[in-house]
Amino acid sequence: MQQFTASRNAETPDELWLVEHPPTFTQGRAGKAEHLLHPGEIPVVAIDRGGQVTYHGPGQLILYTLIDLSRRNLGVRVLVSALEQSIIQLLLGYGIEAVAQREAPGVYINGAK
Repeated sequence: MQQFTASRNAETPDELWLVEHPPTFTQGRAGKAEHLLHPGEIPVVAIDRGGQVTYHGPGQLILYTLIDLSRRNLGVRVLVSALEQSIIQLLLGYGIEAVAQREAPGVYINGAK
């Protein structure tokens, strides 16, 4: 992903990556070592994003949006809201009610993220 981002130019098409990671903890800029009580043998990877610590592992699909926001004249919040609404509509198709919360980005079902 870093290689893709570093080598792209104004003509590089945007990409969506759907991946499944091996067991990994990612630690965002707000993450601290004490947030992980017992990581065991699971690697902890420091990454350049907001947030604290997130677990990724088998059975969990991760969607990466590799989008040139300036070329599309989009802000991060607009993109996040659009993704949240897309997920909410998808879940509704399965009869699952979900909501977004502006003050705490994410998709919530019964108050849980």
